[in-house]
Amino acid sequence: MDYEQIKAGLSQVVPFNRHLGIEIVEVGEGRGVSRLPEAPHLLNHVATQHAAALFGAGKAASGAAMVGAFAAMMGRFTPLARGAEIRYLKPARGPITATATVSGDPATLRSRMDADGRIEFQVDVSLEEASGVKVAEMNVAWNLRKNA
Repeated sequence: MDYEQIKAGLSQVVPFNRHLGIEIVEVGEGRGVSRLPEAPHLLNHVATQHAAALFGAGKAASGAAMVGAFAAMMGRFTPLARGAEIRYLKPARGPITATATVSGDPATLRSRMDADGRIEFQVDVSLEEASGVKVAEMNVAWNLRKNA
């Protein structure tokens, strides 16, 4: 699987991610990493990363992990995020790295998708400052269904 090509494509797919300046740093089988820059338009009233920007970085990383897990099947299904929950742990300063991992074995999830034509699964995300301090954690419920 050419994850570098997938990574490059993901950087162009979601206009909102471009608006936030989110970069997809890594895509692998069931793993995705995004980076949120620090910029004046992303800060809140206390000069830390805005909660919505952190959510965007986590969602982008979860999407990269989802695509990485199902890359061989892309084009055969429609993905939708069905829900997400984020817990803000500390004020976030500087660039933020969001690392996402699909819960469950990707091969097993692909088999279930082939058998059932639809699947729902969770992606767990950790958001950290450059120093390694965890500032938030998130989970995103993804739903995939085969195209008609």
